[in-house]
Order: sequence, then structure tokens, then C-alpha cells
Amino acid sequence: MSSKTDVNTGSSWDWAKWSMVAFLLALGLGANYFYISQPWPIRLLGWLVLLCIIAALAFQTSKGKQVLEFARESRMELRKVYWPTRQQTTTITIMVCVMVVVFALILWGIDSFLYWLIAWLTGQRG
Repeated sequence: MSSKTDVNTGSSWDWAKWSMVAFLLALGLGANYFYISQPWPIRLLGWLVLLCIIAALAFQTSKGKQVLEFARESRMELRKVYWPTRQQTTTITIMVCVMVVVFALILWGIDSFLYWLIAWLTGQRG
């Protein structure tokens, strides 16, 4: 990650960059309202271009750089994850389903026994 001096030197202009991001977003909303009669694919294309510009500007701030660094580090960590094969996933899924059924039957049996016991103790059972 960047050193503290890199983050602090860029922060003096960050407020201006974030203000420009907010202004461009407001401008896009206004343009979308103003050009409501235009076909939506054209307006969507305009939004995509504007959002790319906004993202490029936002990533020039210190917070934006931190977000990019976090995304890079997350991607590196994701590559280290062990992903099971299809057969392993299927086997584990079947085991989980079987265990759910077994525990459901056990709990049903305990519940039925306790229901019978309480009914017998309270005299509701003949």
C-alpha cells in the first residue's frame, strides 16, 4: 500500500475532485431528466461514458487509490482460495442433505416422545 506521505499530498485536492464527481453526477441526472424523450439506449450510453469519467476522476483521490489497492489485494487473495471439484461439491451437498434429514428425524422423535410424556403426566392420555 502507499506510504502516508503519498496519501497526505493528494488529499489537498481531494475535496475538489470529489466536488467535481458530485457535480458530474448531478449534471448526468439533470441531463437524463432533460433528455427523457430520447431513446433509452442512447441515454444509457451517455450514462456509461459519464460513469467511466466519474470513476476515473474518483480513482485519482487518495480514497480511490485505497479502493483500487484493496481490490488488487482481494483479487490476489481470491487466487489463493481452494475451489473444490464438481464431484467434491456434489458429495458434500449429498452428505449435508442426509445429515439434515437424520437430525430432523431425531428431533421429530424427541418432540413426539416429549409430547407423549407431557400428555401422560397431565392425564390427557387415556
